[in-house]
Amino acid sequence: MSTASGDPTTGTADFSATPLADTSFPEEWESGQESVRGEYATEASATEGATGGATAGGTAGGTERAAEQRQTAAAAAAGSAHRPTRGRYRGTSGGYELILRVDVDSVPGGPKVLRKVSGDFFSTGGGTQAYFGSFVVDAPTVSRTGTQVVIRGIASYTWQTAHTLVRVTVPRSRTNQRPGAATVEFLRPPGQLGATYVCPYVSPYFRTVEWEQDSVAGAVPFLSYDTGSLPQPANSPARILTVPRAYAEAGIELLVSGTANVIANSRNGWTNTELHGAMETNFSLWRNAPQWKMWLLVASSYEGMAGVRGIMFDAADTFQRQGCAVFYDLIQGAGPEEQRAMLRTYVHEIGHAFNLLHSWQKNLATPPAPLGGNNGFADLSWMNYPQNYQPLNGNGGAAAYWGAFPFQFTDNEQLHLRHGFYRNVVMGANAFATGAADIEPALFDEPLTDESGLRLGLRADKSALAFGEPVVVELKLETTDLRGRATHNHLHPDDELVSIAIRQPSGRTVLYRPLLRRCVDQDQTVRLDANRPAIYSSAYIGYGRDGHYFQQPGTYQLRAAYLASDGSRIVSPVLRLDVRHPVSEADLRLGELMMGEEQGKILALRGSDSPTLQSGNDALQEVIERHGTHPFAVYARLAKGLNFEHEFKSLSPDKTELTVRPPDPKSGIEQLAQVVKVSQQGKGVDNLTLNLASRRLARAYARQGDLEEANSTLDRLVRHFDTPAFKPYVKDAVRDQADSTKARLTEEFGGG
Repeated sequence: MSTASGDPTTGTADFSATPLADTSFPEEWESGQESVRGEYATEASATEGATGGATAGGTAGGTERAAEQRQTAAAAAAGSAHRPTRGRYRGTSGGYELILRVDVDSVPGGPKVLRKVSGDFFSTGGGTQAYFGSFVVDAPTVSRTGTQVVIRGIASYTWQTAHTLVRVTVPRSRTNQRPGAATVEFLRPPGQLGATYVCPYVSPYFRTVEWEQDSVAGAVPFLSYDTGSLPQPANSPARILTVPRAYAEAGIELLVSGTANVIANSRNGWTNTELHGAMETNFSLWRNAPQWKMWLLVASSYEGMAGVRGIMFDAADTFQRQGCAVFYDLIQGAGPEEQRAMLRTYVHEIGHAFNLLHSWQKNLATPPAPLGGNNGFADLSWMNYPQNYQPLNGNGGAAAYWGAFPFQFTDNEQLHLRHGFYRNVVMGANAFATGAADIEPALFDEPLTDESGLRLGLRADKSALAFGEPVVVELKLETTDLRGRATHNHLHPDDELVSIAIRQPSGRTVLYRPLLRRCVDQDQTVRLDANRPAIYSSAYIGYGRDGHYFQQPGTYQLRAAYLASDGSRIVSPVLRLDVRHPVSEADLRLGELMMGEEQGKILALRGSDSPTLQSGNDALQEVIERHGTHPFAVYARLAKGLNFEHEFKSLSPDKTELTVRPPDPKSGIEQLAQVVKVSQQGKGVDNLTLNLASRRLARAYARQGDLEEANSTLDRLVRHFDTPAFKPYVKDAVRDQADSTKARLTEEFGGG
């Protein structure tokens, strides 16, 4: 809500609101009226009220529904041919503009009726416009005559108002007539009239988004998929689906904007910071502002992790959710199965840009949405992973998912897309899943019963941290069943199948939200048994989409939850961490050098060349140069060293030239060698991060032509773990990693 002190439901206006950055609307809106598209231009059937009314969030009673059916049937019997009232309307009154969405009827075979009315208000003054607030009527009553449709209900608002009763009157138009304007009245119960808006019809779609797409050289963008080319559920008609068509079935219009440019590529994958930089350079509609515009890049592959099909990478700044990417190398293919999977990946990633969470994460939003069966894994949705699908009865997995999936969003997801409050949906406004930061601690309570056969551990190398010290935790998933258990191995919270709750010293409980969203949409099953009883992961959780999580000295309580393949929710014991007060001015200054926003992003990204993070790189360099022996320096060296060891790509503004800063193995060795040395002495990073740093250090030596030192580095890594402090299966895993790394380096850099 803006700072305007007026109330658009009463007609009193005040123009002190902050100007809205997106004062331009899609051309369709500016036309005032749009001819109804053919798919909407037929009359609703006499049974529309019965077939279209069931929704999440509230429905009318059976008596009222029956009355509506009789009214519709009577109108049909009289020979009338009326178009549905559904769609978007726009009007002004008293210094405010209202965007109205009516969703109480449809046509046979058209988008499902959610039985809602919603709207967004914008205050206008001079040449500026500012968002004021939104409302939704969850369970309206609908009455129809031969000449009009009247919709009444109590609205929920984003601000406090006494005019909670909303009445919308829409004249009934025949299919050969232009749609009539909706009259919207806001009343103070029982019937005191407030503001009235006359809103001409705009579009059959509830929202319109401009979509710009680019692709790298060699990647073929997805076009369409025939849903009848492979077996599908009987209740899902065969049809040709494009990405815009999939959203049109949810009532959302994707307007393809501009030319689909082909941009330069490199043989190596794309990093998070490279993707964000490419968006800022190449998204012609990009602005640091809320706007119904988004960009998708068809990139080659994701650097650093197998199995990532797509990513909503624009989750690291103030104006998020404007850009996403799909990775062609993993989803390419001309066969029907590949084309089907490609369609799902595109729709899924764009869904994140609309602020849709994964099916199993809906309860982590605020307000929390209800989870489907099996903690969300039973959802037949674009936002679920096929391999995660676990119905309440019968077999799960990808085959079962595709055999039952009707190629649509769930009702609750459609409710968000069509009627979610403006700032929660529009790109560039509220951060992803906002406000999912504040959560109910009860979400992480232990289950009343647990027969999963799995146990989750959460630990840190230190129980007390200095002010500004990066927070890294280790997660351990082990079996408690001697017969063994199979589950997925996505144990890192960035993969979003593990959640970490943080209770801060203030008493506020927040959710760690990774800086970037990567969709590891690939079945990676691991069997935990006597031979391999546990798997591990290490995660830096000091900084995420909400900024720094450990800014204040005091005691923090952490708890993790892992969602297993069968839908079981495994909760860790509570981990307590103390952040000490700085004891001197020097401690405070050093902590502040580590706690800047840009420094947090660089640590989370494991380094970056992005010009937008230059001051953060400068601060970390100061830590290295002026405090090189301090424990904090190892984290600065790690981020800098990992970045030096890897190339960095950037695109020219004309999208024709790819600039690649080659790896700098000498600088990488200078930094990573210190990280490894200090950590092997027990004074640096945790053992899992040491494993990573050692393998990247070996790669830097190999790049420099010194395979002998590369192999020696890996041998020292094996010896570090070859002590009684580590379990035999951990030693074996480290030895296997070292051997496979040696083989890859020999193949890539010679010496055979």
